[in-house]
Amino acid sequence: MWGVQRRDWWYTGRTVNEKTKTILVVDDDPKIRQLLRRCFEMENYLVLEADNADAVHACLQEGVVDLITLDLNLGLENGLDIAADLRTKSDVPIIIVTGKGDVIDRVVGLEMGADDYIAKPFHIREVLARVRSVIRRSQDRASFAAEKAESDVQRGTDKVFQVNGWTVCPSRFELKDSDGKSHKLTANDFKLLLVFLESPKRVLSRDQIMDQMNGQDWTPFDRTIDNQIARLRKKIEPDPNNPKIIKTVRGVGYMLAADVTAVS
Repeated sequence: MWGVQRRDWWYTGRTVNEKTKTILVVDDDPKIRQLLRRCFEMENYLVLEADNADAVHACLQEGVVDLITLDLNLGLENGLDIAADLRTKSDVPIIIVTGKGDVIDRVVGLEMGADDYIAKPFHIREVLARVRSVIRRSQDRASFAAEKAESDVQRGTDKVFQVNGWTVCPSRFELKDSDGKSHKLTANDFKLLLVFLESPKRVLSRDQIMDQMNGQDWTPFDRTIDNQIARLRKKIEPDPNNPKIIKTVRGVGYMLAADVTAVS
């Protein structure tokens, strides 16, 4: 695994402060890692490097990572498996780096929760533009969620929902089972769950769900709802293969079928 390293002979000299973002570059080609490192550090990003799944997890344990660029072809390992594993544990933005001909892998990666993709061979300016865009969208989503939670508390409208034995407090990102045990959900899992809790017994299309989660700031490549719902079902359904809480309405979308009680 590689830590944060500075290349003083070409570094721009700008001061690193608390707002500096950290990017994890995942690629088994050292030349690509070096190219992306130089590209990002010239823009004052801090850079970590990894060439396999173990190194990725080691980097994430070291501290906060604000974005990951992930190559899909990692020798004996598959970048898609890493993306799927990351998405069950974290909302860290992921940009897939893939060959132009890898259309199927690119689509599958986006469906697994990646935020965007970069095709090889790539242009440095395009890489930087996509990184800035994905980080900005991630910050906007996080700020919106935090502001809404704070506003709800200040107005005394901090609702607690009860559904199928679960107790959900969105403003505190708290999910407890019938025994009072806390369960972890990512921020986006919570946002998705809240969309359903606020519209129980109502069929929602995929577009409606995306709009309520992300406002107008989303593209078809942001996240696919089907896979987000599949991940959420694994966490809240007694039997994810036979869902009773969030049901599929074929040809339309999804519906929260269970009874919901809201307590102010």
